Parts: sequence; C-alpha cells; structure tokens
Amino acid sequence: MKKIVFVTGNQNKADYLAKYLDHPIDHKKIDLDEIQSLDLKEIVEHKVRQAYREMKKPVIVEDTSLEFKALGGLPGPFIRFFVDHMDFQTICSLLNGKDRTAYAKCAIGFFDGKTIKIFEKTLSGQIAKKPSGKNGFGWDKIFIPKGYSVTRASLSEADDQKTYLKLKPFSQLKKFLNEIAI
Repeated sequence: MKKIVFVTGNQNKADYLAKYLDHPIDHKKIDLDEIQSLDLKEIVEHKVRQAYREMKKPVIVEDTSLEFKALGGLPGPFIRFFVDHMDFQTICSLLNGKDRTAYAKCAIGFFDGKTIKIFEKTLSGQIAKKPSGKNGFGWDKIFIPKGYSVTRASLSEADDQKTYLKLKPFSQLKKFLNEIAI
C-alpha cells in the first residue's frame, strides 16, 4: 500500500485523516501558493498540483471556505485572511441588519501525477451576532451549523465531531482511495 502525503501545516489533521481512512498518511508542511479565486475547487487543484511537483508522490491537500449569503459568497476562500487581519466581532458585524446565512465548504484534492480528484462538501449555517466559544480553530467562533444554536467553538465534543464529519469529504476520499487501491 502506497503512502500518501497530506500537505498541511497541522499534524493533528494528518493524524485524524490517517485514522479515519485507515490508510497510512505522511504529513509534510510546505508553503503552497494561495491563488486568488472565489472558486474553492480551483484553489485546491492549484495547491494539489504544486504539492505533487514538490513531493513527486501521491498527495492530498485541503482548503476551506466560509461564504456569507448577504455578501454574495464573500469572504469565501479569503476567510483565512479575514480571520488573520480582523477581530471576530468585526467579521460578525459585517452582517448587521443582513441575512446571516452562511455556507462552510471544505475541498480535499488528491493527485498522483496522473489522476486528479477533488472532493467537496458543504455545511449550512449562519454567522453568529458575536463570536463565542473556546474550542475549534479558524472561524469556528463565528459559525453556527444548521440545527444548532451555538458556534462550532461552543459545541460539545460529540457535536463538534458530527459537524466536522458533515463538513469534511473524508468518506468520498476513502471510497476513491479504495477504488483505485492505492
């Protein structure tokens, strides 16, 4: 069984994915280009191709997007830059008096030099009026998944796990890897 390299800066993500897939996953941190696009799949395809050029072996990359309905899908994949340069309360206030509906998206790309495959899932919800919670990462303090009344950062461990698996296209990736017998 060939090992796949998950190119991410987060060792915990790599460990979790390996456990979920029941497949050996190596982890490598590489600074990949962040192209400017509102198309999450386009961003992931660029990253997975670049990661393969660096590693010369099968690779997986992941990226996320947080789309605000009232802002026409923005910030989308640029949410990382919003989180890095604005406080959470300011991000929440962008929607004051507007529809707070939001869509969290995750795309995972696989490339082995021949086959490229991108898997995507969406988790509906809304943006909180104010940030809350002590857990999670990134934008978890402002995103309330559909069916819940608190942010992902405030969820119990069990509910955090449920929403995590609803957002991450792990099952699609696992099925694909089993089909190609990598």
